[in-house]
This record gives sequence, C-alpha cells and structure tokens, in this order.
Amino acid sequence: MIEFNDIVYRDGLVCYWDFNATDPYLSKGNHAYRLTAGDGDMAIQNDGPLSGSSVEIKEGQYLYIKRSECPEFNIYGHQAQVTVMAWVKRMPKSYVQCEAIAGMWNETEKLRQYCLFLNLRLNDSADQVCGHISGLGGPTPNQKWCIDASIGATPVLYNEWNFVAFTYDGNSITSFLNGIPDLRPDANPYEYQQGIFDGGTSGSDFTVGAVHRLGEMGNFFVGQLAGLAVYNRALSADEILAIHQKTMM
Repeated sequence: MIEFNDIVYRDGLVCYWDFNATDPYLSKGNHAYRLTAGDGDMAIQNDGPLSGSSVEIKEGQYLYIKRSECPEFNIYGHQAQVTVMAWVKRMPKSYVQCEAIAGMWNETEKLRQYCLFLNLRLNDSADQVCGHISGLGGPTPNQKWCIDASIGATPVLYNEWNFVAFTYDGNSITSFLNGIPDLRPDANPYEYQQGIFDGGTSGSDFTVGAVHRLGEMGNFFVGQLAGLAVYNRALSADEILAIHQKTMM
C-alpha cells in the first residue's frame, strides 16, 4: 500500500480517494467528503496501484456527492485553477459514447464547470484523455455542445491501469497520460481564458463515472477506479510526473 502523504498531499488538495477496502467512499485530504452510489451497489476489487483496492463501475453506474455537501468543489471564477487526476482501468462498454471520469458537469441544466473525460470524440479524436472547462455553463457560442477541451493524442488502452489527469491554470487546459502532457497540435494544450463558471447553490453535483446530460445521467465510464484526486490549483508537469512515478512505475 502506497502512503497517502507520499503521493498527493500537496498545496491545493481538496480531496483524495484511494478506495481502500475499509472505507472506500470516504475521502482523505483537507475535506472528508463521502461518495454515494447512484445506481446500485458497486464491488470493491482487490486490485489497484494505490491501496490495493478499486471500485468497479459497471455500465450505467456512477457515484456522486450532492453539491451542498461538497462546497470546496465549487471552483469558479476568471482566476480559477483546477486539477483532476484518476487511476483507471478502462473496460469496453456496449456503445460508443463519451466517458466521464469526475467533475462538476451538468449539461442538461447548463451548469458545466470542469470535468475529466475520456473519449470525448471532438475534433477527430477518440479514446484520449480530455480536460473539459466551461466558463459559461452552457454550450460554446455557436455550437451545440461545449467544445472547450484539451484532447490528447494517445488512446487510453482497455484492460490496463493508466494514470489520467488534466490541469487548468486560467490560461490553458492540459491533458496528461501516465505522467506526461499528451501533446496534440491545437488541441493539447488548449488555450482557454474564460475561467470556470459559477453554478451557485443550484449548480452541478460532483459526479464520478457519468454526468447529467439530455435529461438523465449518461456518458458512462466502465471499468475500475483505484484513485481520484481534485486540487484547486493547476499542478505543474513535474508534480504530475512525480505522482505517476510514485504510483505507476
């Protein structure tokens, strides 16, 4: 088992989950937030690079925290920064669709803020790490959807552990795969200076493995999740590489 303080306890940490078998849904870090299963109980597997455990998310399942119970996840404003990182073992699902890992992202009610995705399928992409930021809450002007995202170049493979992350520093969004910025011309990093939308008290819940869209939960992730961390600042590339080296190598 990798010690918590050696991995992610850095300035700006809001919460960290390693899904340990003792109390998998209670976070460590500066705030003790508890995840709730949104659609049926999930199995805790004895498999994972952090605590040796992971939560198995089957198709249609997700986790969440009500917005009122996680105020520190309401990261917003023109100067706002955020980092979301996760340790995932991706599995196939029965249909092709974006795969949400974690964030504050409600498309139905135009309450988007930030979210880590895989397989966003924008700009001729598929299967890569994607960092989504919205300064408006709703779609990008003159677009059907929000298209403001950093999209990497390398597919996230199925059936193996990967460390995925994105940062937003107020000027650009950057997606990382296994500790390295997964650079892609004009897509990663992605310049974006509109900041992060403030959903107020009625904004999005914090959701893991899905987001609210088209009037219901969707964009499901299928697979195992061994760790999840959220920061209220943009970690440096050196910090993200160091975390990867301590957990995945």
